[in-house]
Amino acid sequence: MKQMVKVIAVGSLLAASALYGAGTAACKGCHGQSFEKKAMGKSKVVKDMSKADIVAALKGYKDGSYGGAMKGLMKGQVAALSDADIEAIANEIAGGGSAAAAPAAAAAPAAAKIVNINEGVNDPNRLAKEDLGNKKEVTEEALGLRKVDLYSEDKAAPVAADFDRPAPGASTKFERAYVNAPPMIPHSVEGLLPITKDNNQCLGCHMPDQAKAMGATPIPPSHFTNYRPETVLKNGELVKEGKVVGLKGDIGNVGDIKVAKAKKLNHLYQGRFNCSQCHAPQAKIDPLVGNTFQPDGLNDTLKAHSNLADAMNEGVE
Repeated sequence: MKQMVKVIAVGSLLAASALYGAGTAACKGCHGQSFEKKAMGKSKVVKDMSKADIVAALKGYKDGSYGGAMKGLMKGQVAALSDADIEAIANEIAGGGSAAAAPAAAAAPAAAKIVNINEGVNDPNRLAKEDLGNKKEVTEEALGLRKVDLYSEDKAAPVAADFDRPAPGASTKFERAYVNAPPMIPHSVEGLLPITKDNNQCLGCHMPDQAKAMGATPIPPSHFTNYRPETVLKNGELVKEGKVVGLKGDIGNVGDIKVAKAKKLNHLYQGRFNCSQCHAPQAKIDPLVGNTFQPDGLNDTLKAHSNLADAMNEGVE
């Protein structure tokens, strides 16, 4: 899969408009300063579109009557735009000028706030209250997660999980739970799933060459690296990275073999195409129990960034 394989619709030029007002500064990272480029090689050249076409596309995304693969994503992006906003954006693009409503600071995304999803969950007072070991008497309600007595649990319903989130570009990032934890998805995934090897809409915002302009977390270097070992059958023996690890198909003990020598690629590694395999949406829900987990080494930098590519062999002897 080539690095630039992405599904881009005409409306991608406004992927951050709901966040930055009626300006188009954030769109120019993909479409060019004069909207002269095909965004990531896929979209129309927007400067060649008429104002009427731009307005129709944006309004169609907003009411759900327009769009293909990016329809779900773009509907969320333009949901907050008024007719006046859409008119101003179309005027700016079609006229080559600046929209009167564009904010002065729209040239760059605002610094993203990082939210600690464990805040309050690992509060010492809560943990002490929930610690059954320090209680002289434990009630039936405290024994399970349903918080009812054993005779009523068949009527107890689980807490409903609410995954409703702001659209991409309008959400707040979550702090990582531990060093190099896969970041949780802070925005709505409506219209983005399922991800397939031929249709991955995450790439439109998260590829490193686009992420800064979109205010998104860039895909890290580890995802552009092949760590799989070279494995061959030689003279009836299984050889992995030049080392015999078993006889006649028995792979034996391979625990002492370090991660294969990294093979850096100029495109996204195929084994990483399914983003939602590791990155999951975060439900808006009050956890039923406190969290006593305390990560080691999670400093302010690593709460929002990864150094996995530099630490692949840590702990391997």
